Amino acid sequence: MDTIQAIMSRRSIRRFRPEPIPDADLRTILEAGRQAPSAANRQPWHFVAVSDPEAKRRLAQACNGQMWLADAAFILVACGLPQVSAKWYQVDVAIAMENMVLAAHTLGYGTCWIGAFDADAVRQVCGIPEDVQVVACSPLGISDSNPPARARKDWGQVFSRDTFGQAL
Repeated sequence: MDTIQAIMSRRSIRRFRPEPIPDADLRTILEAGRQAPSAANRQPWHFVAVSDPEAKRRLAQACNGQMWLADAAFILVACGLPQVSAKWYQVDVAIAMENMVLAAHTLGYGTCWIGAFDADAVRQVCGIPEDVQVVACSPLGISDSNPPARARKDWGQVFSRDTFGQAL
């Protein structure tokens, strides 16, 4: 699958099969995140790959009770290091996480970007220090669903040429 195909066909997955992910595939997915660009190459990130069933259950509860998260082989917790890059850590972590999401899809795995969580509860489950910020979470596993594409806004609502609102 090429990059454009991966971008166009990736969907948010909310149902997972209870099957493991081979270590080699997990490492490839994580390495895709590690290779992401960041402001001044500061790499202000740390990722926790949670596979322990009880920890996944507690994380799912911390993610506003979205218990389906615990069915995935892993829950990835994306953390930002503001002490490394105070201005850009959130953007940099998001770029790295998107690299992992696309790599996972390319290898046949499902993910779902999760922004609804209690950061303190996630921090407690994963032993994340107070000076580290939880930016996002995502389940990572073998999909048990194939959702259709969702509607997108029209081009004119999203893109402009030269100035905001000028047709492209």
